[in-house]
Amino acid sequence: MNPSHNLATLLLRTARRWPRLPAVAAGASVLHDYAGLARRAASLASAMRDGGLAAGDRVALVGRNCAGYVEALFACWWAGLVAVPVNAKLHARELDFVLRDSGARWAFVDEAWAAALAGSSLARAIVFGARDCEALASRSTALVPCAVAADDPAWLFYTSGTTGRPKGVEITHGNLLAMAQCFLSDVEGVAPGDALLHPAPMSHGSGLYIVPHVARGAASVVPESGGFDADEIASLVAAWDRCLFFAAPTMVKRLVESPACARLDLARLKCIVYGGGPMYAADCKAAFAALGPRLAQIYGQGESPMTITAMDRALLADAIARQDDARIASVGCAQTGIDVRVAGTDGESLPAGEIGEVLVRGATVMRGYWRNAEATRKTLGNGWLHTGDVGMMSGDGFLTLKDRSKDLIISGGSNIYPREVEEVLQKHPDVAEVAVVGRAHPDWGEEVVACVVARGGRGKDLEPALDALCLAEIARFKRPKAYVFLDALPKNNTGKVLKTVLREHIAGTQGKTG
Repeated sequence: MNPSHNLATLLLRTARRWPRLPAVAAGASVLHDYAGLARRAASLASAMRDGGLAAGDRVALVGRNCAGYVEALFACWWAGLVAVPVNAKLHARELDFVLRDSGARWAFVDEAWAAALAGSSLARAIVFGARDCEALASRSTALVPCAVAADDPAWLFYTSGTTGRPKGVEITHGNLLAMAQCFLSDVEGVAPGDALLHPAPMSHGSGLYIVPHVARGAASVVPESGGFDADEIASLVAAWDRCLFFAAPTMVKRLVESPACARLDLARLKCIVYGGGPMYAADCKAAFAALGPRLAQIYGQGESPMTITAMDRALLADAIARQDDARIASVGCAQTGIDVRVAGTDGESLPAGEIGEVLVRGATVMRGYWRNAEATRKTLGNGWLHTGDVGMMSGDGFLTLKDRSKDLIISGGSNIYPREVEEVLQKHPDVAEVAVVGRAHPDWGEEVVACVVARGGRGKDLEPALDALCLAEIARFKRPKAYVFLDALPKNNTGKVLKTVLREHIAGTQGKTG
């Protein structure tokens, strides 16, 4: 083990080189410079170790975006602990599962979650910015980052599976360092004094991108709203020069279509990196027309965080200039040091132009699933990450995703797994069969539609009860936005529901929009 493998050394190094540069800001207001951020992270790390946490223990981060997120992340790493950033939109029952499965002993939470965690399995919950949090972050300490191995977990990311049971992805210090290096090589360079805005959740991609930006001395700027607001983005770009932010394609589309887009000071906006869902060629062209050469694309997943393929600003601008729709619709080419291939059902690589499963190998690929050897063996078979995504490789090495296996629905940048919703709906006694699919939505990319076979001839009068059941069991953003009642679900001769047929059937239906 070596302290240099610890991600916290990136913060310590930057604090020594650029102590007075802004490190963390809320809106236009600087809260901490790099010397202060390093001091606070070290102090929190010392408090956690003094409080009984040992190397490798898990600490949950639960809340909307806030300035305290940055120091909590680095405090965990500084102390040799594992950060467990949690989607703040989860249902309380879902959060409880994550806390129990991960074995998290401490948590940093926002005010909205503080009361809900009162009866949890946690030994201690600390509210971001509260008096006790400030006291812990203000202690005097000389603690240096703990020695860790490159293969030690740093970030435990929970992603739902097709069974609806979340799996913890073990992302190591080495994985995140490799991700940071890929970002700087293949996505966008970062200079001291740049600004990383956080309109997207810090529990996901936006938080991961803190690593390369801290390594290069950029400020993390958290919107005061804690999320995405087009007017606020325009104001932040005006306040911070050389801005970059990560966004789901739906966020980019909402920004471009907002009146606030006309107020964007494009001279101060360096780049918007989009990913986490499909950006259709027409939407990409519209965004480029409004924003100019300030768009870069990445493709990754929790198991290879933010790092499989990329198309930087220059590549995308070139494709636009040449009107190369095939390249515009692609997700770019393999990032540095990452092997990407498309394979058939036998695992053998397919020729360019043929469709198969996307397989990935490289330093960013997860160590495995937390305490789930069988899922790890299946997903990392033969030394390759089996992404479950279906794609096609061009002759010049650009990957185009054709579909998502496991029928994943991406709505507003959030992953929704149909089986999880189906299992909840099946609990209602009047539901004989149900299949959940996605339908195109102009603002969110996709919306959830439940196709239901009801007992006793019931139909739309069942919707309120099904809505109530979903709200009691799963996060609000996962619940169906429309219900389609059918006499039977289409199936093949083995009894498998034909979801392709269902998607075609419901594409033009009108459902509720609640």
